[in-house]
This record gives sequence, structure tokens and C-alpha cells, in this order.
Amino acid sequence: MNVLKTTNLKKYYGDGPGRVKALDGVDLEVQKGEFVAVVGTSGSGKSTLLHMLGGLDYPTSGKVEVEGRDIFRLKKDELCIFRRRKIGFVFQSYNLVPVLNVYENIVLPIQLDGGSVDKVYVQNVIKLLGLGEKLNNLPTQLSGGQQQRVAIARALAAKPAILLADEPTGNLDSATSQDVLGLLKVSGDRFGQTIVMITHNEAIAQLADRIIRIEDGKLLSKGGDHHG
Repeated sequence: MNVLKTTNLKKYYGDGPGRVKALDGVDLEVQKGEFVAVVGTSGSGKSTLLHMLGGLDYPTSGKVEVEGRDIFRLKKDELCIFRRRKIGFVFQSYNLVPVLNVYENIVLPIQLDGGSVDKVYVQNVIKLLGLGEKLNNLPTQLSGGQQQRVAIARALAAKPAILLADEPTGNLDSATSQDVLGLLKVSGDRFGQTIVMITHNEAIAQLADRIIRIEDGKLLSKGGDHHG
């Protein structure tokens, strides 16, 4: 089942000869439970793509469907609610709330949405990510790798349809990066989570089920399954 589908997705900036085609007709399908890496250099359009997939920015044309819903046909406030319930984000810069402890950070999106926390599930996420002994710590008391694990737990806690990771290990050293991404992959497998990650790092991309390359706003390869 397709959880995510884009159809002829375009994002242009400016007009005339100086117009930048950040995305130039992207067709992408992601199946439920799949872990897809989108690889591209700086300026290739990968961040723009992630922002479109997450409903953070509007395309020039084309559509993005999450669980069959065309997200840009939703009204702004509907899109905001949809995003909060259906899309988990993990950014390079953790984005934790400094005055809240680890547990409060993890369940914050659910509480903001007025939902009830599935405590057993959240405890499983916490355990899998090795955060059990850190729940009362503030983000400043954690290493970068631990903070990013908290951000992953927060994204998973709301059971989103799709988790979008934007250079999730950009601020971490290579050993910690492998550790954090290994946990992201295991979490995806364990909880049947669909993950789309953008990165410029080939070694990290190898952990995904499928690698898609983007260059000048176009997808170069759909990529098949690979094991490595």
C-alpha cells in the first residue's frame, strides 16, 4: 500500500531566465513500512522535497498524497492538524524544548493534539532507543546522539503515517551517526514505521531499503531493493 505518493511535483522560485527549478516534476511512491533514503548534493532539491512531503511548504504544481489524501487540498488549519497527526519529523538540529525533560519532550506532540498517550507503546519506543534512564533529564544534560534519539522517540510516539528525517545525523560524528541510524532503522522495522530520510552521506543511505537519487530537482533513479 502506498503511504506516500507525489505526482509531477514542482517547486519553482522566481521568474524568467533566473528561475530556479528546485523540484522539476518529481514522481515518487513509498510503500508502508519502507525505509527510503533520498540522496543528493547540496542544492539538489532534496530539502525542498522533504518540506513538500511534510506539508511545510507549498508546491508550484503537482500533488502530494499521504494515505491517499491530497495534503495541499486541505485548508491551512486542517493541514496543520494532519501534519501533527500523520507526519513525524526528525531534523538535524533536534528541536527539543529545553525546559522540558526527555519524557515530556517525547509526548509533547500527542498532548498538543489533545490525544491520549499510548503508554505501553511509548515505553517500548523509549526502551528500544535506550532512553529509559534519561527520562527526567533536560536536553542540555544529554549528548548530541542522545538528543537525536529523543527526537526520534518523539517522532515515533505519535504513530505517524510517515516519518521524515532531514539529515538526521548532520551534527553527529560517524560512530554516533551509525548508532542513531541503526536505531532509527530498527524502530522502523519494529513498529512498521514508514521512513523517508534525506542525506548527502552515502554510507548512511546504505542502511535504507531503497536509495533514490535527486539532482537538479529531478529523481535520477527509482532504485530497487538492495541488501548491503
